[in-house]
Amino acid sequence: MCLVMKEKLEKIITQGTVLEMEVMKKHTSFSIGGPADYFVEPASIEEIEAVCCLVREEKIPFFVLGNGSNLLVSDDGIRGIVLHLGKNFSEIKVEGDIISAQAGAILASVARTALDYSFTGFEFAAGIPGSFGGAVAMNAGAYGGEIKDVILDATVLTPEGNILTLGKEELDLSYRHSCIFDKNYIVLSARIQLTKGDANQVKERMNELAQARRDKQPLEYPSAGSTFKRPEGYFAGKLIQDAGLKGYTVGGCMVSEKHAGFVVNHKGATASEVRFLIEQVQKKIMDQFGVLMEPEVRMIGFENPTEE
Repeated sequence: MCLVMKEKLEKIITQGTVLEMEVMKKHTSFSIGGPADYFVEPASIEEIEAVCCLVREEKIPFFVLGNGSNLLVSDDGIRGIVLHLGKNFSEIKVEGDIISAQAGAILASVARTALDYSFTGFEFAAGIPGSFGGAVAMNAGAYGGEIKDVILDATVLTPEGNILTLGKEELDLSYRHSCIFDKNYIVLSARIQLTKGDANQVKERMNELAQARRDKQPLEYPSAGSTFKRPEGYFAGKLIQDAGLKGYTVGGCMVSEKHAGFVVNHKGATASEVRFLIEQVQKKIMDQFGVLMEPEVRMIGFENPTEE
């Protein structure tokens, strides 16, 4: 059966690549995760469409991966097909005050393009370690800015195989949310509109935010970024700190001593350890403050995933 599936994939992925049992920790910023049955890197929209058609016909589990920066993959890995939109889908174009980028483009590259053209409004994204498609799907944001502040539209592939262009309102963007995950769409590309600024000021702002990240975030350890969403009326990191959980450790993972909003892989952590630590933080915060802590990190490959 495995040989047959690989042969089917290789027939439709002629320019991209198909790998079997690819270890996912090589593709996540957490450096955690077991093997994916099939790891596919398409080289064209036609190949993406062909994979989606195969998935529908064969009823195969299916997951779309960007830069792997907001993800915890099970130690058992991912069953079915992982469709990786990376370097093959990283084109960035500029027309007037509009930047269009494919889903696999890294946010830092899009921000660098904005700087090259002296555009302001995207400085907040320069240090977010994610892909453009992933940022659109989760309405990524930092330091007072969000994707919804600048996006014009996104081109997506539906589960039925149709390509749609969705405007800002249709994307239903809110805090760390869009309709993308709700409707199982695949972001192919998106457009943002920025305003002309002073290149020196844009660069200075990017440098300020980069320094703030180095000062406040545990960048020396693998992590998935902010572990929890911001509870309404609170700050996740402060709640965790006030609960006395800075430095709280389970196996090889730990609540960062530098910023309590980050769970870090400080010593070869497993996904099970990270998940248990997250659950313990949730329980302790609920017991002490009566506040529900929702994970911002997506958990993939677990039999009973924590509610997001």
